Amino acid sequence: MGDKWSVLVIVELANGPRRFRQLQRAIDGISQRMLTLTVRRLERDGLVLRTAYATVPAQVDYRLTATGTSLTHLVKALADWSLAHRAAISEARQAYDSDHPDNEIR
Repeated sequence: MGDKWSVLVIVELANGPRRFRQLQRAIDGISQRMLTLTVRRLERDGLVLRTAYATVPAQVDYRLTATGTSLTHLVKALADWSLAHRAAISEARQAYDSDHPDNEIR
């Protein structure tokens, strides 16, 4: 639960169950591989439940478990904070990058 993709997946699933493609479309910038790894980690941590349906083609949906649901108010608060401070963080990064042109953090 320590990366931005996990936070974004939990925020999206707080709105209800989603299929993989729905999650991918809703989370700007996430690759298929990163989404796959993220939902697997969240499933392993007991925060997300993956349900596969015996249809052709196979359908899979993801939903929060009770533990995942209990976390949503904290994750939403973090997401709201991030949105409210996005400009300041961006400015700080630009200033840092100007002062440290050889840094490898990007």
